[in-house]
Amino acid sequence: MKPNQANESREGVNDKNTFSNACLKSCQRILARMGRTKDALFAEARDTLKARESMLRLALNEAEALAWQTLYPHLVFPALAAEKVQGVAAWDRRQRLLAGGPAVDLFKN
Repeated sequence: MKPNQANESREGVNDKNTFSNACLKSCQRILARMGRTKDALFAEARDTLKARESMLRLALNEAEALAWQTLYPHLVFPALAAEKVQGVAAWDRRQRLLAGGPAVDLFKN
C-alpha cells in the first residue's frame, strides 16, 4: 500500500470513531434529559398519588417506551408522560370516589 493510501484509510477510521463518539454522546444527553424529566414528573405527582407510586412509575416507563418508538423521543416524551400521569390521576380519582373517599385533583392550582 502506498503511504497516501495508508493515511487515507486511517483518516476514514478516525472519522468513523469521531462520528460514533458524537452519536454516543448525543444519545447519552437525550437519556439524561429524559431521565430528569421523568424524575421531575414523578416527584410532582408522587405527593398527590402516594398510594399509587407503582402505577405512576409504570405510566412513566410506558411513556418513555412509546417515545423511543418515534424519531424524536426527547420531544415526544414530556407530552406522553404528562398524558399518562393525568390518566393515573383520573383513575385514582375515580377509585376514591367509588370508595367514598376524597377525590384529589392532581393538576388543580
